[in-house]
Amino acid sequence: MLPPLPEKLPPKAEPGKPLYTRKPPPRRRPVIDKREAEGERKLHPVRQRPGVGDRRGAVIVPVAPPEPRPPREVTITEGITIRELAEKLDIRAKDLLKELLDRGVFASINQALDIPTAKSLAESFSGVVTVISLEEEMVLEVAKEEKKENLKPRPPVVTVMGHVDHGKTSLLDAIRETEVAAGEAGGITQHIGAYKVPVNGRSVVFVDTPGHEAFTRMRSRGAKVTDIVVLVVAADDGVMPQTREAMDHAKAANVPIVVAINKIDKPGAQPERVKRQLTDIGLMPSEWSGDTEFVEVSAKQKKNIDKLLEILLLVADLRELHANPDAPASGTVLESRVDKGRGPVATVLVQNGTLHTGDFFICGAVFGKVRAMFDDRGRTVKDAEPSTPVEVLGLQGVPEAGDHFQVSDEAKARHIVEYRQSKQRDAALARTSGARITLDQLHEQLKAGEIKELPIVIKADVQGSAEVLSEMLPKLSSDQVKLKIIGSGVGAVTENDVLLASTSGAIVIAFGVRPDRKAAELAQQEGVDIRMHSIIYEVSDEIKKAMEGLLEPVIQETHLGRAEVRNTFRIKGAGTVAGCYVLDGVLKRDAQVRVVRDGAVIYTSKLSSLKRFKEDANEVRTGFECGAGIANFNDVKVGDILECFQVTKLSALEAAAQMSAPASRR
Repeated sequence: MLPPLPEKLPPKAEPGKPLYTRKPPPRRRPVIDKREAEGERKLHPVRQRPGVGDRRGAVIVPVAPPEPRPPREVTITEGITIRELAEKLDIRAKDLLKELLDRGVFASINQALDIPTAKSLAESFSGVVTVISLEEEMVLEVAKEEKKENLKPRPPVVTVMGHVDHGKTSLLDAIRETEVAAGEAGGITQHIGAYKVPVNGRSVVFVDTPGHEAFTRMRSRGAKVTDIVVLVVAADDGVMPQTREAMDHAKAANVPIVVAINKIDKPGAQPERVKRQLTDIGLMPSEWSGDTEFVEVSAKQKKNIDKLLEILLLVADLRELHANPDAPASGTVLESRVDKGRGPVATVLVQNGTLHTGDFFICGAVFGKVRAMFDDRGRTVKDAEPSTPVEVLGLQGVPEAGDHFQVSDEAKARHIVEYRQSKQRDAALARTSGARITLDQLHEQLKAGEIKELPIVIKADVQGSAEVLSEMLPKLSSDQVKLKIIGSGVGAVTENDVLLASTSGAIVIAFGVRPDRKAAELAQQEGVDIRMHSIIYEVSDEIKKAMEGLLEPVIQETHLGRAEVRNTFRIKGAGTVAGCYVLDGVLKRDAQVRVVRDGAVIYTSKLSSLKRFKEDANEVRTGFECGAGIANFNDVKVGDILECFQVTKLSALEAAAQMSAPASRR
């Protein structure tokens, strides 16, 4: 049986036409390659004629090359990333990456660039480059946003300068009514001190600078941060070399000078002679129709101190000193050191903005967060306004004295610090090696007519002293011997310092610090010469004598033992007695003893008494308790370390023979 027919039959095709037709393909737009637009595409030789299409139907249209970019001024800082450079040039970051790739450099968008590479990249995109530091860039950004109504008066920063022993610190003591000069090693100032002094409802910030000739850089640093310079000249001594140098620093910084003629109470004082000498070098008193204010003062009798302060405030008013307390804080590091209990500590002078506890800041190659701040009298403060000197805790390292510090966001500050530290590590890898040598052996080699290089490792109590020694000692080089600084740092001499000196054949100059016990033992084993000093000119004198073949007999020190002070007792007629526990070695009566507090020696004397319970003892060994009295010293405190030692005097030849002998024979 046949199937049923469908209700609707398919249509019949018309004659001459197919039953089904294909839909025509959509028209395509001409495809023009980007490389064709830039004139870079190279066609097959058959298709070189314009207007001939390729197999996709694209028509090659010749396009003119793009017009060059107009010049654009950009500022570049160290460690700038590709992303930041692209934003400053107003181009896409991938264009910079492509340019680097064409040069054979593979980089990521957040990679830091060195200055030559960043400058070359910017110039290839029509950039007019200016290279500045990160701190300078941030200062410029703050200056752009500052308005006149935001500026407020600030206290003047006054730097006290002059020749050594002309009474700078004593004058500052008279103003502050303190006793700073009494605590200075050798009676001279070897660090920069900054103090804020209230005057008639206002404030004046004083910066004390060293006067010895070796501290030129520290005086220069003081002049750079100051608004007014007080030039102290002793009435009985007159103008000296450092007086002229201090005046040159002040003139170079373009700041006004106020002359304080000190010591007018002494019998040989001649203030008029000092005025004539200063007039000869370009400082004429205002009473002689000049433009320099002169004040005759006596720091000892506190005479005319009020008059000096009034003149300083008057000069400050004429300069119209202003700052913006609402801006991010910026300023200068005056001094830095390592404190045993608090870590790295920096004395900074806030010059603009307000520094708050908790702020992140960058300081040279050191990153930090303000953990705590202390004023010049040791009191805790939460905020530091413009022209305020403070001690800052919370640094991750010891910054260089004179570095600019700037408050910044945490991410940017960390990035720049990591870049700077990597550069410093690369520079520190270039160290020389050689045979070990001591000052006494140097003396013998000079006698033999040999030319030698003497490497030196410097460790100091503060960064400023280390910086001064690093600059001063190489200048002592002569035709026969060259002094080379291979390491410099702050804090006690450590095992790493001894190992560096041992590897490179250097001697260690310990200025104001001491080696710890392990470092001293390692130095004895390795034959490393450690010379300890507390006065700057003693270092230069010893080096000069060694170089000139005039080395005095060597004072050899033998370590006996150490004891920790655990209690103190005040006994009538005997002063303060320290209750001690002997940590190692032995304490001997009548032996030499040092009182070490926070890694620094504060007093050296003899043991005047030594007792076990109520009995006198000649010596007390490790693990025993005892009572010890220190001759002429009653300021011993709990936690101090007493280092007991003996001193023997050897000739230079004996000392050299001992140092050259094997360790097993010593």
